[in-house]
Amino acid sequence: MKLVGVSGTLAGEKTSSAVGSVLAAARRLDPSIETELIDLRDYEIDFAAGLPLAAYNEDTWNVVQKIVSADFLVFGTPIYQASLTGALKNLFDHLPEHAFRNKVTGMVATGQTEKHFLVLEYHLGSILSYFKGLIPTDNVFILNDSFDLETDEIMDKRILERIRKLAGEMIELQRGIMNRG
Repeated sequence: MKLVGVSGTLAGEKTSSAVGSVLAAARRLDPSIETELIDLRDYEIDFAAGLPLAAYNEDTWNVVQKIVSADFLVFGTPIYQASLTGALKNLFDHLPEHAFRNKVTGMVATGQTEKHFLVLEYHLGSILSYFKGLIPTDNVFILNDSFDLETDEIMDKRILERIRKLAGEMIELQRGIMNRG
């Protein structure tokens, strides 16, 4: 199985660290799982204009193909203005309507205030559902003060345990989907 993580921000390290923590937890739970981190800072994704995918640049095409070919996915976003990032939304605009059918799609988010935790359920979750993704119950919201100021590593052991639970639930659900007859 291949788990792809998408860090949906163009600035900072916290979201990438959070998504990377889910990928690492999944590998610890099952070393046979192949993982890949797509950090949107490393790609130049074209602005979606309603054209066929072939009309966009190579980065856009490659990232979409990596996402579509993954067995399951975890998406991360910082919460800006009570919403996910424009960069992540733009990426979603390039995907086919049923991109996540038969795929588990986990979510992690970082934010400055606990008031933004509902963005996962009511905004990002709605988008993933539109693409037919199966959303686990153990998604993780991480306050910015849970990270080390210098390294951007997650320091809160309760958050790390929630990440481990998310990874475990994602693996279990995806195995169940793949083992259906």
